[in-house]
Amino acid sequence: MTTDRLGALAAADQPLHALAERLLAVAEAGLPGMYLPGSDTFVFTRAGTAAPDGSWHLEQRGTSTRYAAITALGARFLPEDRQRTVLGGHTAEEFTGLLVQRLPAVRNLGDAALIAWAAAETGHPKLSDALERVAALDEPGRPQYTVEAAWVLSALAAARGTVDVESRLTAARDRLLRARIGNSPLFPHATGPGLVPWYRSHVACFADQTYPLQALARAHASGADPEALAASEACATRICALQGDGGQWWWHYDARRAGVVEGYPVYSVHQHAMAPTALFDLADAGGTDFAASIRSGLRWMTEVPELTRSAEAGAVPEPLILDELGVTWRKVYRGDPKKAVRAARGLTTRVVPAARLTPLDRVFRPASVDRECRPYEFGWMLFAWLGGAQR
Repeated sequence: MTTDRLGALAAADQPLHALAERLLAVAEAGLPGMYLPGSDTFVFTRAGTAAPDGSWHLEQRGTSTRYAAITALGARFLPEDRQRTVLGGHTAEEFTGLLVQRLPAVRNLGDAALIAWAAAETGHPKLSDALERVAALDEPGRPQYTVEAAWVLSALAAARGTVDVESRLTAARDRLLRARIGNSPLFPHATGPGLVPWYRSHVACFADQTYPLQALARAHASGADPEALAASEACATRICALQGDGGQWWWHYDARRAGVVEGYPVYSVHQHAMAPTALFDLADAGGTDFAASIRSGLRWMTEVPELTRSAEAGAVPEPLILDELGVTWRKVYRGDPKKAVRAARGLTTRVVPAARLTPLDRVFRPASVDRECRPYEFGWMLFAWLGGAQR
């Protein structure tokens, strides 16, 4: 399995290339077990519980339309026979067709946008119908969550060569650019007031950065848009500057002042998939190549300094990649009750942006592992490492 992205990684760092190949194998091994053949969709999550003898029990929980669409977006890069293995016997186009058929019942804008994006990427004949459903859910002038607004733009950019979407694309692009606060290069959690309580309206998450920077880069790649590219570049530059010494992509940011509010949890999907796919798409669009930051983030998956520091002398830290189970554990977190550290820092930085409340770091060390794995994590992983210039 070789793509330009994997090839470049092999040239730069052979051990990391082996890690990426290993992770892709884990994704392909794990996704079939997350598929629910009776309903032709994917679970929301698989949760792992360790038995006294060291064996694991994986419990399937819930279902997710958006995770199914993201999985289709990534699986389409696999050879057809392997697409069918991952997608319950369907190709990515066939599986996307099942999702398109369900669109009349979809009420969430993000879910609809992801299905439309998959329809555009797989060349589905009912792409126009999918986009109409997105338009019906995207009420003009109504604030939206930034992640979902970004997925709308990515769907429209992907459809641009097939359907006339210019007016809608311009509106979606402008909405993201206007959402930024002052001169900050980072994006807030919502595109306008009303969706987030005032006391934490300045707090945005990592996904609020990667999806807009990806969407704006793709908008530029689909039709020259230097302003969109510059915004994507500025966001990427800032989150890479804030990246942790151990390669961590931090979780909560101050969208006003472009700093970190609270770093934890650190999510595996950010390290191996979401940061790479956004930064790769930026480079493909003609922006800066942040390959060194991508490699640093990927390296965290096996080094995990938080767990290494917390291990007792001579003990082996818990691994986040379990090849035999086909999972990567979801995150490393503090284990603080009711996410107390995030709440305290969110409230404090509203008034004092530079406040760190450092005693909290000593009391609630990030040494807990969330033993869950969700299908979208593998969908974006396939998208990140198998996509790119080969398209």
